[in-house]
Amino acid sequence: MSENKATVERYMDGFGKSDHAQILSCLSEDIEWDMPGAFHLVGRDAFDKEIENPAFVGRPSITISRMVEEDDVVVAEGAVRAQRKDGGLLNAVFCDVFVMEHTKIKRLTTYLTAVT
Repeated sequence: MSENKATVERYMDGFGKSDHAQILSCLSEDIEWDMPGAFHLVGRDAFDKEIENPAFVGRPSITISRMVEEDDVVVAEGAVRAQRKDGGLLNAVFCDVFVMEHTKIKRLTTYLTAVT
């Protein structure tokens, strides 16, 4: 496994444990996170605040079904389930595009679709 893919796996594992330090250790200082139609965040502080979104409780369950890499881009596909604070359940599939720099995540674009 490449170092870039290992970073992405460590990042996803950190989200599953709500481990801020582990997640942030995978990011460059000038990280950008874009979820088209939802938000665009810049910097570690903004990213850190989104790790545990106030609309959810508990820890998400994240499953990666495929990861591919070319040059300094890693694409991860998978599924996520998370308990909403309002009692509902997020059941979604995702495709994350990670732009890497020196084995750190420099830019992340997340495409997320709820499934029933």
